[in-house]
Amino acid sequence: MVIILIKKKNAPFISLRWILLITYIIVGIIPLMLVANTILHSIQGYFVEERKKELLSQANVVAGQLTSNDFFTSDESREALEEMILETAQDKDFRILILDSSAMVVYDTGYEDTSKTYLLPEVMEALENKDVANEQENGTVYAAASIVGGTQHAGVVLIVDSLSDVSDTVGNIAGKAYILLAMLGVIVIVVMVAMSQLFTSPIKRMINVIQKMSEGHLEQRIVVKDRLHNEIVDLALACNHMADQLEKVDSSRQQFVSNVSHELKTPLSSVKVLSESILLQEDAPKEMYVEFLHDINSEIDRMTAIINDLLTLVKLDQKEIPLNFADVDLHQMIEEICKRLSPLAAAKNITLDLQIKQEVTAEIDEMKLTLAISNIIDNAIKYTPEGGSVVVLLDADHQNAFITVSDTGIGIPEEEVTRVFERFYRVDKTRDRETGGTGLGLSITHATVMMHNGSIKVSSKEEEGTSMLVRIPLRQSQNN
Repeated sequence: MVIILIKKKNAPFISLRWILLITYIIVGIIPLMLVANTILHSIQGYFVEERKKELLSQANVVAGQLTSNDFFTSDESREALEEMILETAQDKDFRILILDSSAMVVYDTGYEDTSKTYLLPEVMEALENKDVANEQENGTVYAAASIVGGTQHAGVVLIVDSLSDVSDTVGNIAGKAYILLAMLGVIVIVVMVAMSQLFTSPIKRMINVIQKMSEGHLEQRIVVKDRLHNEIVDLALACNHMADQLEKVDSSRQQFVSNVSHELKTPLSSVKVLSESILLQEDAPKEMYVEFLHDINSEIDRMTAIINDLLTLVKLDQKEIPLNFADVDLHQMIEEICKRLSPLAAAKNITLDLQIKQEVTAEIDEMKLTLAISNIIDNAIKYTPEGGSVVVLLDADHQNAFITVSDTGIGIPEEEVTRVFERFYRVDKTRDRETGGTGLGLSITHATVMMHNGSIKVSSKEEEGTSMLVRIPLRQSQNN
């Protein structure tokens, strides 16, 4: 069998700075150019319309003069009218043509098309008494006005004018506008480069710090400038907080390894000393062998308990232990726990008091939660001096059950209250052997309560006692 491995190509790196710059150009400069072109076209259209109105008005003036002086029928006034029309055309710098009713040119100020027939659309409309002015494709304007003679249309006045001056004017405006746009574009690009640098520089610094952290330098932190608070500052603060947590986790891991080593080294050392004592004493009595072997067996049991608790914690952390939820009477469950632990309390003359505010039924894993609550009550008894008291209170509201365990024990220093659920943590380190246990009970308890979607709160004062409040939902979410 031949297996062909195809390495997926990495996506090309595109700097966020260039993405911002290109985005600014697309969003800022291109729409600005489109708006400028639209405005220029509007200006040109306005000038053309004004020119058309002006020429059509002039054509009507000429047509009125021709009508009042009988241009087509009176030879006496025709020569004076032609001279007047020529002066008007030269003064206004456009061309005037006079056409009769058959669309034939009878007079042209340009002296080019006399006696020619102009079957232009504008001329045809003027002969139908529709004065009109239109822009032509060659950059000129035709303005035609009808000449009325009696009851008939005697002819048409056609004025032809070039729009080159309009084009020149709009071109000058466009040139200045484009120069202004170019200057504005340069300013915008400079500002965009500065802004993109402002945004990307902190991100690059964060990337450098995170890369160093990934190499194991967890002491690295991002320098946060608090002159301006924005999302980038929040991101930097979040990265620093993450670094604090990672450093804390790393420190906790190292402390955990040290604690495990210490907890296992002590019984191993005892086993070694006891076994060497047996080996070195050849004529030792049988009773000594039996006593030493009992001690070795106890130390092995202690190591086994530590290892079993560690395996349990690992499984709880990885959620490998399934929870079997069922409706359980918490009153009955806690009452059985207290009965089982009452001999320990009686041995120290401690009052173990169970108070039930109301009957509570909750959806829990009875076996695992029983172990968790037992650990809390057991710890309360262990760390309460003789003659003290431990109170277990059960209460509930419409959503949660509350189990409170209060004692009159040695208490916990304020600075160490948050550490009681750490693995191998002990309140009274001088009583490790006296109180027994592996130092993992409360860690297992905390993990179990978390798996029930609950919480534990601890309040304590040294030499006055400790109170632990466990909250457990009455009903578990369907997603669990």
